[in-house]
Amino acid sequence: MDKSNNFLINLFFPKFCLGCKKEGTYLCDDCRALLDISEFNYCLCEANGQPKRFISTQENQQSIKCQNCQNKILSGLLFALSYKEKGLARKLIHQFKYQPYLKDLAETLASILIEHFVLTGKNKNEFWENSVLIPVPLDNKKLKSRGYNQSEELAKELSKVLKIPILSNILIKIKETESQIGLSREQRIKNLQGAFTTKNAQFLQGKKIFLVDDVYTTGSTMQECAIVLKNAGAKQIWGIALSREG
Repeated sequence: MDKSNNFLINLFFPKFCLGCKKEGTYLCDDCRALLDISEFNYCLCEANGQPKRFISTQENQQSIKCQNCQNKILSGLLFALSYKEKGLARKLIHQFKYQPYLKDLAETLASILIEHFVLTGKNKNEFWENSVLIPVPLDNKKLKSRGYNQSEELAKELSKVLKIPILSNILIKIKETESQIGLSREQRIKNLQGAFTTKNAQFLQGKKIFLVDDVYTTGSTMQECAIVLKNAGAKQIWGIALSREG
């Protein structure tokens, strides 16, 4: 899209900050400064309902997991924000995936994740070597309803900055599932069993996979995706989420 088209779109459909309603952007500098973008990495498991901060002296961590979650396939989870009940982070994500859909929020949200990578030292080239981004897929019904996969849009923006490829048609959701909202951990796991598969798995062989999603709740979705990808030949699998509940 050229600059003249962008000008016309902004003229007729101006952007307003979702925090303070200031015109010009979805997230002004003042409101962005209010976001508590994480400077730390956290383990996959929790303590007293809260993510456990992960401490390591290694410059290039091969995983972000304590001894209690070594059996999990994910090597770690990178997330920038806490998904607070009434916080600005929640509002940004809600507008990204629910009506009125703001698809072009993806660029703003991806920049928040990039800032988290810098703050936690994950902006080094060696950390992203031989890796690809794979968005958590939607089933066809939900994709048709929304018109886009918010995880894929986020992955596209990350790919531009990180300069690593995105593979959007490798991991596929083949089963419609119930909404995960309100389900227990056990119900979520059962709900997702058999929901995903892969095709063209040759592109996964020996690769470091970064699974991209918007919100990480219990981890059941990413865990199920990781099982499928590992069985298809992926070498290592990490999770990337804009926010984590807790």
